[in-house]
Amino acid sequence: MGAELCKTNTNLYDTDYNLWVLETIAKLKNKDLESLDWENLIEEIEDLSRRDKHKLQSLLNHIFEHLLLIVYWQAELVRNQEHWEREILNFRLQFIQVLEDSPSLRNYARDYLAEGYKRGRKLAAKHSQLPLSKFPEYPIATLEQVIDEDWLP
Repeated sequence: MGAELCKTNTNLYDTDYNLWVLETIAKLKNKDLESLDWENLIEEIEDLSRRDKHKLQSLLNHIFEHLLLIVYWQAELVRNQEHWEREILNFRLQFIQVLEDSPSLRNYARDYLAEGYKRGRKLAAKHSQLPLSKFPEYPIATLEQVIDEDWLP
């Protein structure tokens, strides 16, 4: 019976994810631990941490992209500065919210800073069509500056 129940849970996970989530919640609330789809539940919980890390990565990439555009794409500065500053603020607010929800990710964000800058630099070069060498090789901001709503280079 246990193997059959696990197969049913797994099939539901594969065929109707939302229903699987709702049933899993109901089973947890009822403390029905025997019929839980443990394998997929563990995988989903592990994925929650990865999602927050990926979100921080993406936001940091875009913050650096826009900071670099403000400093190095002078031909478009007058026309786009307000938009870029709004984008930076939007990404910062999201970044700060993730850190407020999960303060333990601050160290992860600090460790990812150099890679986020590297990716933001590539995005800025692609966006502006300026050569990659136009942008400094090393980060132009610390994590504290990146999340400071009032800081611009």
